[in-house]
Amino acid sequence: MRDTRESRLLLILLVAVAFALITVDIKGGEDSPLGPARHAAASVLGPVERGAATVVDPVADTVRAFRDAATDSGRTDQLARENTELRQKLASSDMATGRTKQLDDLLRTAGAGGYTVKAAQVIAIGPAQGFSWTITIDAGSDDGLTRDMTVINGQGLVGRITTVAPTTATVLLASDPGFSAGTRLEGTGEIGFASGGGDSPMKVSLLNGKAQVKAGDRLVTFGSQSGRPFVPGVPVGKVVEVQANAGQLTKTVLVEPFVQFTRLDLVGVVVVPPRADPRDAVLPPAPAAGQPAAAPGQVPASVPGQVPASAPAAPPAKPTGGN
Repeated sequence: MRDTRESRLLLILLVAVAFALITVDIKGGEDSPLGPARHAAASVLGPVERGAATVVDPVADTVRAFRDAATDSGRTDQLARENTELRQKLASSDMATGRTKQLDDLLRTAGAGGYTVKAAQVIAIGPAQGFSWTITIDAGSDDGLTRDMTVINGQGLVGRITTVAPTTATVLLASDPGFSAGTRLEGTGEIGFASGGGDSPMKVSLLNGKAQVKAGDRLVTFGSQSGRPFVPGVPVGKVVEVQANAGQLTKTVLVEPFVQFTRLDLVGVVVVPPRADPRDAVLPPAPAAGQPAAAPGQVPASVPGQVPASAPAAPPAKPTGGN
């Protein structure tokens, strides 16, 4: 249509009529004369709108589901990371606390016996050099360690060094069937020889077949010349069974070691033996009747006048090698 005077007048007239119809429809409300026309248009266009919605809504729902799933997945991943960090912090805190206690027990035992020790960490456990029960520690000849040094921890005798490298050393555990050490019975001083029993208790053959011994009695190391391979007075274990030995010259007893060999972590290598045999001094005080025995390196809290387990029983030995 060409832009003429007549066309512009027609356009103005149509706009005026449209405004007039809108005004009449609004003022008329439900009684508007345009109501039938509006309802007719709704009847025609309604099914079309519903059909379009039927097609579009699943797509929109799917898009929203993917968006929500992505948000939920992100939140789940964030929570998982936070939980992992919390577990790591807790494990690190527990490990630090455990090692501090191990070091305290080790220094207390070393101080009670007069041993100068080099602290070391267990870095491997398993067969080595044909032995069945061994550990590897992170200290060696560079730290002043040599073969046949005694290895202890806060509970007692761990074993002896068999092989030394510049930065590591192999320790034969007292639980190894090939292990052997001289022992002394607490109180009576009866001498015997202990051998490892693997997962079973150690066997100790007392030289005196008539020795008076009973379950619960405790043993310490007898010691060796110049403290090699064993220094004297290190707690070994307690008697759990006395075997019948009628007619034999020796008496055999089964001994439960104080050390838990499957839980070794921090140990100490005795680099300087004590000046004098500590005898039974490293053992904790004997428990009162009806009370459980305290582990070596600890003092029962119920025993009056004794140092609590959290404090050294004697001035701790100063570890060599910078520890």
